[in-house]
Amino acid sequence: MVNHAIGYIVCMLDERLVKPRYKLPSGMRYATLKERREFYQNEFDASKLNEWFENWNLKGRVKFAVIIGRHTRVFPKKFEEDASTTIIIDEYKDLPDVKAQILDFLPESAYYDRNVYDAKQSVIGQELAFDLDPENLTCPIHGTLADKMRRRQGLAFCETELNMVKEETVKLYEELEKHFSKLRIVYSGRGFHIHVFDAAPFTWTRNQRRSLGLKLKKNGFLIDEWVTTGGMRLIRLPYSLHGMVSRIVTPLSTAELDKFNPLSDERCLPKFLKQ
Repeated sequence: MVNHAIGYIVCMLDERLVKPRYKLPSGMRYATLKERREFYQNEFDASKLNEWFENWNLKGRVKFAVIIGRHTRVFPKKFEEDASTTIIIDEYKDLPDVKAQILDFLPESAYYDRNVYDAKQSVIGQELAFDLDPENLTCPIHGTLADKMRRRQGLAFCETELNMVKEETVKLYEELEKHFSKLRIVYSGRGFHIHVFDAAPFTWTRNQRRSLGLKLKKNGFLIDEWVTTGGMRLIRLPYSLHGMVSRIVTPLSTAELDKFNPLSDERCLPKFLKQ
C-alpha cells in the first residue's frame, strides 16, 4: 500500500529531518539516502539502457551525469561540497560500472548527455528532445510560474498541473508525429519528455532546432526551448529515480499515456513506497 501524505512531509533522512522546500502532490516526497541506495542496488536495471541507446542513429560514447542534492539538500556527507554540482560520468567500463558509480553518489537525479561524441570527444550529433514541465503552465489554483516564483515555489506543482501537462504532452506528440516517425515518451518524475530518434535531427544545427522550437511555441505548444535548441544537453536518465518526488523515470507508449497516473501507477512507484 502506498503511503500518502498531505501538504508538507517531514522525512527522516539518515540522522537529519528535512522539510521539503516545495509543495508536491499527495504521495510524492523526497527519497531518503537509504531509499535511494535500496533503489539503485535492487531495482535499477542498467541493462535496459542498452535497448534505449540502440535507438540512437549516431554511434558514439554516451556520457552520464548526476546531481547529488541540489534541490532536496539530501546528500551523503562525503559529497557535501559537491551536492549542487553537476557531476559528469564519462569514464566507465560498461553500464554495470555506470550503475556502480551512481550507487556511490546516491543522487537525487541521474541524466545522460544528448550529445553524441566520437573517439576524440568531438560532438558529432545531438538527440532532439522536448521537455514539458508542470510549473510552466498557468494553474487555475496556483497561478503562473511568476506567481509561484514570488512565493518561492518555482518547482512546486499540484495534481491539476500534472493532468494539464499530460494533456499538453499528448497534443505535442500528435503534432510531432506529422514530422517524425521514431518518437518515445518518458514520464520524467515531474513532467514528460518526448525523444526523437529519427536519423536526420541528430545532425541538425542549433538554428534548425531553434526554428522548430519557435514554431511550436508560436503555435501554442508548451516546451522548454533551452532543451529543444540544445542549450541544455542533459536529460533525465530512463529507469532512474527522481529523488525529489520518489518516482521512477518511466518510458511510456502513447496508448499508455492516456490512463497513466504518476500518483498511483505501479510502474513508476519504487518498492520503498509499496511497503
